[in-house]
Amino acid sequence: MTDQERAHDRMNISDNVFGDNTRIWQGDSSRFQLDGSGSIQNNNTGSQISAVGFNASVNVHYNRGSTNKHQCLVDLRSTDPRDDKARIEQSKGYLLRGSYQWVLENAAYKQWRRSENTQVLWIKGDPGKGKTMLLCGIVDELTALEHSTNQQPGVLVSYFFCEAADARSNDATSVLRGLIYLLADKQPSLIRRIQKKYDHAGKALFEDTNAWFAVSGILTEMLQDLQSKDTYLIIDALDECAPGDLPKLLSFIQASSSSRVKWIISSRNQPEIERRIRSNQHLITLSLEQNAEHRTRPFKQKSGI
Repeated sequence: MTDQERAHDRMNISDNVFGDNTRIWQGDSSRFQLDGSGSIQNNNTGSQISAVGFNASVNVHYNRGSTNKHQCLVDLRSTDPRDDKARIEQSKGYLLRGSYQWVLENAAYKQWRRSENTQVLWIKGDPGKGKTMLLCGIVDELTALEHSTNQQPGVLVSYFFCEAADARSNDATSVLRGLIYLLADKQPSLIRRIQKKYDHAGKALFEDTNAWFAVSGILTEMLQDLQSKDTYLIIDALDECAPGDLPKLLSFIQASSSSRVKWIISSRNQPEIERRIRSNQHLITLSLEQNAEHRTRPFKQKSGI
């Protein structure tokens, strides 16, 4: 978007009664002209001008900071996890609350929610066991707490769905970009953590060879800002993330976990993931194979079995 287009989007015109031949436009961020009867004043900052015609005046405000914040989020976004969730639920036949309600009463899940020393919940299971839809249900339950007036302190939830076949969703940098995007969209005060680096680098901040270091630093700062809230971060299908990226992603999860920052991750039963994740002393595991009876019960009831 050009400066002229941005300025046009931000114009706040108090009155436009100048006459038939009076026009005002922006040449660049600091040069303005008036065509027709009247005069114009520009403060040369690119942020405000005043023009006087016959019996009316116009003030034009160009809020560059607001524009940069918007463009910052546009460039950060590679995908919106909320849209991914809706697409996944539709493709799998939508979500039945009964299909995941059992996990809310599961001992491992309750320990993860309540214990300050249990900061990472690993949900594991073979293909077809329902991990993704289970996490969709957990996301719904936790997101509902964001709007609950009974929650003291507040709650903030962000999530991401890894998909091996989608280049936007299959590497560690994309995962953190998705988590950051959702956090910033829900709590705009966090955008400043992105913008202070974005102002120097632009979109390359999220895409060049140092992108991982940039986004991991941004998310770390955001989580520090959120220490007054309970923040839940959820990543589905770690096994669909690029194998070379798993070590740094798991290391980041372990380093950023705390009593106020808790993670849920899911994956298949893969030895490589288990070997790396077992070193986390604040981890608790929920195996879908060991909870097969709970997992199938809602569907049996629905079918009358």
